[in-house]
Amino acid sequence: MKNKTIYHPDYALIIVIFVLLLFGILVQASVSAIFAQEKFGKPTYYLFHQLSWGIVPGVFLAFFAFKINLSFFKKWSWIFILINLILMTLVLVPGIGIISGGAPRWLNFGFFTFQPSEFLKLTFIIYLSAWLAERNKKVLSRDRKKNWQITLLPFLIVVGIIAFLLARQLDLSTLIIILATAGLIYFSAGTPLWHSAFLFLLGLAITYFLIRFTPYRLKRILTLINPLYDPMGFGYQLKQALIGIGSGGIFGVGLGLSSQKFGFLPQTMSDSIFAIFAEEVGFIGASFLVIAFLFFFWRGFKISKGSSDKFSQLFAIGMTSWICLQAFTNIGAMIGIIPLAGIPLPFISYGGSHMVAELIGVGILLNISKSSAK
Repeated sequence: MKNKTIYHPDYALIIVIFVLLLFGILVQASVSAIFAQEKFGKPTYYLFHQLSWGIVPGVFLAFFAFKINLSFFKKWSWIFILINLILMTLVLVPGIGIISGGAPRWLNFGFFTFQPSEFLKLTFIIYLSAWLAERNKKVLSRDRKKNWQITLLPFLIVVGIIAFLLARQLDLSTLIIILATAGLIYFSAGTPLWHSAFLFLLGLAITYFLIRFTPYRLKRILTLINPLYDPMGFGYQLKQALIGIGSGGIFGVGLGLSSQKFGFLPQTMSDSIFAIFAEEVGFIGASFLVIAFLFFFWRGFKISKGSSDKFSQLFAIGMTSWICLQAFTNIGAMIGIIPLAGIPLPFISYGGSHMVAELIGVGILLNISKSSAK
């Protein structure tokens, strides 16, 4: 009698996700208490909100994504992206979309708000992975010299629609993350090299156009080049972030003892949370966080390499690229090596939409890891 093969998820990946979520809870408990006390009279309000509307539903949906057959995601990938694009369009409709910080990016469902662009990162990875896996089969049976007609051209059309919607929402940072992730998936699908070279140059041209002719984006670049440029305006956030990180030293000032969170550094619960984390735990703690994301990168690509089907390989590459690109973009902006991005730090920053989307993606990645070579 043969022994039944037991498939199990990547336990190392589960551990690193648990560590990242724990870091997020600890730093949110420190940062959010002040604002929660001032606004609601309850220092734990934002922390419990993050748990009840972000982490708990995210873990539940991640478990669902882990248990369901992967064919479900491949079969309905076009429905996921279609619904997401409809929601992205509704954000731009006056009276339906919520404008915050001068940008229309949220939908209000009464008892909670929802940011469709955060889920677009996930649904586009699912759709693109399924679509390219299927296109790969068709191209093999056709003239490869003409495969741009069934691969590159449709890819550009879909990306163009997404780019248009995100540009209307003034969300260049999310657009760059999505374009970079999509480009890596497209390259990994075995498409001709000239396709990827063309997409890279096109992406650079679009990014240059969006920055060059938008004053506030151009000022972010000037601030990066010269941190003293407009120190009380566009350079203020970077200046305060560097002060916070520098104040942390080697070992940090201690959990809950950050001074920058007392109104000095903007967006401390979301975009700037790494600076607060580094101030409280120091260089050692911040380095451990970076190592955790690097470990996530290693496990994700190992899962991709061990996957038996094209969809699983491409999704694992896309999911891993998304999380790591976003993490290091956020961290890089806080230490002044890239322009301020305005995107959350995965698994750490406050916000339910990005947390749920990231955890669902992790659930699918763990689902893939069950059948991957260990």
